[in-house]
Amino acid sequence: MFTGIVTDVGRVKSIERRGDTHIAISTAYDTRGIDIGASIACSGPCLTVVEKGPGWFGVTVSAETLACTTLGQWREGSAVNLERSLKVGAELGGHIVTGHVDGVGEVVSLKSEGESTRIQFRVPQAIASYVAPKGAIAVEGVSLTVNEVEDRADGTVFGVNIIPHTASHTTLGGLAVGSKVNIEIDVLARYVARLAGRAA
Repeated sequence: MFTGIVTDVGRVKSIERRGDTHIAISTAYDTRGIDIGASIACSGPCLTVVEKGPGWFGVTVSAETLACTTLGQWREGSAVNLERSLKVGAELGGHIVTGHVDGVGEVVSLKSEGESTRIQFRVPQAIASYVAPKGAIAVEGVSLTVNEVEDRADGTVFGVNIIPHTASHTTLGGLAVGSKVNIEIDVLARYVARLAGRAA
C-alpha cells in the first residue's frame, strides 16, 4: 500500500533479460534499511526487492507487467519515481494507492498556467468511467487531483495541474506530448463500481 507521494527519483542502472526481466535501480535510499522481499512502487507498479547493494536495489519484472505498463519502455538511465510502502501511523499525504496499474495513458497536451503546468492525458476506454472531476488518480505513481474530464471523439481525456515542486521532484516534469504513463484509478472508485454491479 502506498500514498502516491514520491520520495526519490531513481535511475535504471541495468536491464537483463533472462527468463523474466531483471532490473537494477539506483536510489538515494539507504538500502541497508530495505529488506529483501520489500515492496517499492516504481513509477506506479509495486515491485518486490529481490537483491540489493549500496545505492541500488534489484527487481524481477514479469512479461505480464511489461505488457500492461510502461516498464517495457525503460532503458538504462531512465528516471523512476520511487515510493516505499506505507507504514501504519505514517502521514497519508496523497491517497490510497495499491501499486496495481489499471492502464497506460498518453499525454495529449501541456500548457503553462501561472507557475504550474496543465497536463491532459488520454485514458483507455476500459477505465474512463472511473475518472471523475476532483477525484484522485495516480499517474506514474504520483497522487494527483483530476481537474476535468472530457469525452472526445478520440477518447476520454482528463486534466491535472502540476505545481513546480511536483515537476522537479518526480518524472512528471519531463513529460512531453505522446509520452506514455502508468495510470491507477482511485481504489474507492473501483469498489463503488463493484457495488454498483460493474467491475474494473
